[in-house]
Amino acid sequence: MSPAMQDETDTEQTSGNWSWWPSWRPTSMSLLKIAEAKILACIQNDIWSRFVTLPNQNRIWTLKITNKSAHKHKDEGAQTPLVMIHGFGGGVGLWIRNLDALSHSRPVYAVDLLGFGRSSRPSFPSDALLAEEQFVTSIEQWRQSLGLERMILLGHSLGGYLATSYTIQYPERVSHLILVDAWGFPEQPQPQLEGSGGQGSEVKRVSPPRWVKALASVFSLFNPLAVFRAAGPWGPGLVSRFRPDFKRKFEDLFDDDTMMRYIYHCNAQKPSGEVGFKAMSESIGWAKRPMVQRVHLLPPSMPVSLLYGALSWVDPSTGKTVVQIRGKSPTSVTLIEDASHHVYADQPEEFNRVVESICNTVD
Repeated sequence: MSPAMQDETDTEQTSGNWSWWPSWRPTSMSLLKIAEAKILACIQNDIWSRFVTLPNQNRIWTLKITNKSAHKHKDEGAQTPLVMIHGFGGGVGLWIRNLDALSHSRPVYAVDLLGFGRSSRPSFPSDALLAEEQFVTSIEQWRQSLGLERMILLGHSLGGYLATSYTIQYPERVSHLILVDAWGFPEQPQPQLEGSGGQGSEVKRVSPPRWVKALASVFSLFNPLAVFRAAGPWGPGLVSRFRPDFKRKFEDLFDDDTMMRYIYHCNAQKPSGEVGFKAMSESIGWAKRPMVQRVHLLPPSMPVSLLYGALSWVDPSTGKTVVQIRGKSPTSVTLIEDASHHVYADQPEEFNRVVESICNTVD
């Protein structure tokens, strides 16, 4: 086995000074592993799961899904792989409705971002640029460790922001950039005086859900997910209270709290990726370095597809702005009806159809 790839049975990483927390906080990397294993048991295709070790010894938890019948067709192995990057507070398990379908004709990789899920949880700088660079560098080192020459790169929410930053820096490695309800693109609007009129009378977007507002209320004082850790044994119930939608999204797959436990254990560990996210954020909804100011740095020939949930709190008009900025460059915007921010879970069949169609334009 390559030293860069370690089996999942390797010793779980400790949390340093956080080792006393389990007595108060009912979580551990082992419990996260158990919750994830129950989710991944739903996958029908072949699954390869490993920690990929980076040069600095940080580890990225990685899944590779391949079609069982692909072994019989050598040409399918040459298809450009799809790499999927989750959003803030997420992990590979949230793609459970998508991995089988999207691996029909090409290998699919899903990773836990550095500082999230089962990946290493290093310290992050408080500077927005340096924090972003740490995320992006980890993605590139992961790619190098696996020897992937090119990929179709898909990112959701925070993952979309980082996927765009990565593609700006390493465009030769990306065949197509797919952004799903991407966070951090628009500039924060300046307050307007009442009666200023203008376009304000147009259709109003769905306001951020309660859990976003709750996190925003303590955002400036604490790390975004501190409330779930501080709640101790009440943490899992708090996740269920703030995110009841997640249980509904997966209720036909699990008749218990599997997904809620998974989300809790993903986010009750030592704060790491969320520290990097906080460094990059003005608040929950806005980036200190809005990506709309940098999309012109993408190569003109780079195909970019933006997907939005029609019911999401992320404004899809930003997609139109990206189209305008890129001019004649290949850029498309797709609105998926009856889907909120988690498009891939709300309307998985339509999401999978759209993404597979995009991937088929590559090869």
